Amino acid sequence: MRLRYAHWDGDPLTNPEFLKALMRLYHTLLLQTNGDVTEALRWLGRLGEQYGFFNEKFSLDDFKKFLEEQGAIETTAEGLELTTKGERTIRQEALDEIFSALRTDLAGDHRAPGTGGPGDALPETRPFQFGDRYQDLDLRASLRNALRRTGGETTELHEGDLEVHDTERLSSCATVLMLDISHSMILYGEDRITPAKRVALALTELILTRYPKDDLDVVLFGDDARQVPLHEIPFAEVGPYHTNTKAGLRLAQQILGRKKHANKQIFMITDGKPSAIFDRGRLYKNPFGLDPKIVNKTLEEAAICRRKRIPITTFMVTNDPHLKNFIARFTEVNQGRAYYSDLDRLGSFLLVDFIRNRRRRY
Repeated sequence: MRLRYAHWDGDPLTNPEFLKALMRLYHTLLLQTNGDVTEALRWLGRLGEQYGFFNEKFSLDDFKKFLEEQGAIETTAEGLELTTKGERTIRQEALDEIFSALRTDLAGDHRAPGTGGPGDALPETRPFQFGDRYQDLDLRASLRNALRRTGGETTELHEGDLEVHDTERLSSCATVLMLDISHSMILYGEDRITPAKRVALALTELILTRYPKDDLDVVLFGDDARQVPLHEIPFAEVGPYHTNTKAGLRLAQQILGRKKHANKQIFMITDGKPSAIFDRGRLYKNPFGLDPKIVNKTLEEAAICRRKRIPITTFMVTNDPHLKNFIARFTEVNQGRAYYSDLDRLGSFLLVDFIRNRRRRY
């Protein structure tokens, strides 16, 4: 992420653009510090001193007071903590930021091939067919057809006069978002986990606000996999872990197995290199290259997902050709999809794929 700073001599609290930029910087630091408000503000204070956006007119203490007045943070016995409202604000900002990069013609509801069935009425009409719902009748068009047929002598309706609105079929969807929290997600000085968390927050906000009948669950996977509540996404932390992709896929299947939604899918954000599996109750790991034993077990899990009709969309955050070859095999086995994108476009790809809800039918 690139930030530009410039000297400005006004009242910060009355300048929405300044506050927006400052909040975005604060939220980025908050994600990078895994939700540690005190540490994020300390980093922000250093940047403010260095670039001059904190001064005698507007200090870091003033910004803290502003956050408290907005209900974004609160003081507890443990110190400053992020509130529910503060977490929701981060989600909204992430969603707005990612959607601003999308073409408007890509935004919309989940779409399924064809028309008909419960959903929103389309402006287009078609002749009535046996089985159509009477709620979808277009009375104006039907009466117009009757008048045209009789020359205006009667308004008696025949079956051939009837027209109905097509409806856009909506499909509920259960999604598991798998986030790689292995050490490689911050390896070589490249921060991959912060954009991944931002995407998870945006997807959470999208579902909560636009698709309340959908489900989203988040799975973090390193040496092992664990499910975390949505409100804990900002606090997800990379550790000294290997990448047990198999365990993450197994847990995701267990979660989706409890869902009754029409569509089920897995989104996986990773650098693409599985380096650990559980073998006879013990963690077998090999961080060097692609271990055939680990690779084969991971591919087996992808095949199981395919048999359960659970497509996997993988978002690669590295350009290593060997890892790309593995993901190509993984995608072929599952018959899912894979995106090889830079971190700046990761969110756009993920949200577009979610909204379109393109899934293979077996």
